[in-house]
Amino acid sequence: MLRQPKSVPVEEKHQWVEEVIDMLNMRDFANAVVGIPGEGLNVEQRKLLTIGVELAAKPKLLLFLDEPTSGLDSQSSWAIVAFLRKLADAGQAILCTVHQPSAVLFQQFDRLLFLARGGKTVYFGDIGDNSRKLLTYFQNNGARACGDEENPAEWMLEIVNNGTNSSGQDWHSVWKASQERADVDAEVDRIIMEKPNASSDQDTADSHSEFAMPFADQLREVTVRVFQQYWRMPSYILSKLMLGTIAGLFVGFSFWKADGTLAGMQNIMFAVFMIITIFSTIVQQIQPHFITQRSLYEVRERPSKAYSWKAFMIANVIVEIPYQILTGILIFATFYYPIVGIQDSARQGLVLLFMIQLLLYASSFAQMTIAALPDALTASGIVTLLVLLSLTFCGVMQSPTALPGFWIFMYRVSPFTYWVAGIVSTQLAGRAVTCSAAETSIFNPPDNQTCGEYMADYLKMAPGQLQNPDARENCSYCSLTNADQFMAGSNIYHSERWRNFGLVWVYIVFNIFVAVVSYYLFRVKKWNIGKKKKA
Repeated sequence: MLRQPKSVPVEEKHQWVEEVIDMLNMRDFANAVVGIPGEGLNVEQRKLLTIGVELAAKPKLLLFLDEPTSGLDSQSSWAIVAFLRKLADAGQAILCTVHQPSAVLFQQFDRLLFLARGGKTVYFGDIGDNSRKLLTYFQNNGARACGDEENPAEWMLEIVNNGTNSSGQDWHSVWKASQERADVDAEVDRIIMEKPNASSDQDTADSHSEFAMPFADQLREVTVRVFQQYWRMPSYILSKLMLGTIAGLFVGFSFWKADGTLAGMQNIMFAVFMIITIFSTIVQQIQPHFITQRSLYEVRERPSKAYSWKAFMIANVIVEIPYQILTGILIFATFYYPIVGIQDSARQGLVLLFMIQLLLYASSFAQMTIAALPDALTASGIVTLLVLLSLTFCGVMQSPTALPGFWIFMYRVSPFTYWVAGIVSTQLAGRAVTCSAAETSIFNPPDNQTCGEYMADYLKMAPGQLQNPDARENCSYCSLTNADQFMAGSNIYHSERWRNFGLVWVYIVFNIFVAVVSYYLFRVKKWNIGKKKKA
């Protein structure tokens, strides 16, 4: 779909793929999953698939294959080369690298470009029947005669590896001074002169485009393919969903039905903190799969210009979204209702949005930290450090007013600061506080005064509540009246919930931006920060 231009109808592309499958005799395993080495397709089938992928592009000029027979036994190698011979006889130009072919395989090729160490040409021309033209060239220029039982390919390698001919000349110099070299140069000049200058507008547009298909089509096709790859990994999807469900149930039932006491308020805040602790695990679930996708793209698809690196990065971001949304819904249901029960719809909806947002932030954070790094193990160390710092200074374990001045900047830059503040304020805002017996201050007023009369001036300034104002002894005082006062001690305000929601989205966009830029710098441009500029 992506290797042929948009001007080719989709039906024609599909029909050509079916023809390629039949040409390669791949019908028996056409719908098989490639799998990993040892599972799925065998070596010969993988080679056929590789050739098929190149043929699917319907190359107009040249089909390039890099060692298509490597790793195959003699029978499989013969089958591959015989098929290539069939393609060549049908008019397809093929450039193929081979490594020490047998005499039988060597005879299937028409021409040879022989490069010595350093990429120096030592021969380019026809091989001839029974390698006669090739043997004649080397023997006429001082090589020993090739025995009747010798493999011409191995004989040729031996001759060139010796370095010089019988006259002491290296074979590259022999080639440069040969008539065969002059004939090749003349043929190249003739081809250049006869090359037609006119071409259609469509051909001109296609030839100047880096990729065959527009970016939108690339993104659509790559996204669909990555979705299919995820669907073929049920263990990954189930582990993600099970992690969210089990973590939500564990936290939810650990803080079952948090009441309106001060301890209940603290339990709700700490429950939110406990949910964040699965953040690192979610991130490290994503990274190995990104590495797998990236390796496939960089080894096979980017060199062949199948699609843009931007389509690759954006597709991997998009595909994670539905699974993170589903996981966020499961965490919300198993975490929220056991702790606070059913609240009004506005609160429930916003808490659900915050929970989904946490999972989306996790996926963007995973892609940011792995995009430029070589492996998941290296990224894991960085993730652990960053998550630990963000958790430590998010305002739950230590309120911002109690933090040393040097560390207050960590409180401000931690994304969990705003996420915790947003979700806690949504759950607790306006909730009345009822102190338990252990949280209530008990004292006696002066004689002839009620508790209310004695505490009247203090209550005008204090945030708490007097539970028995008419009593004349054992006055019960609770230090807080509502949850808003409790949250204010941690710099959490209900009026800032939507601001906090928006700030976390800024972090998500920032993560995606850094992921794209870092991939471009370190994997596309291969920028090396340690590389010194030449004077």
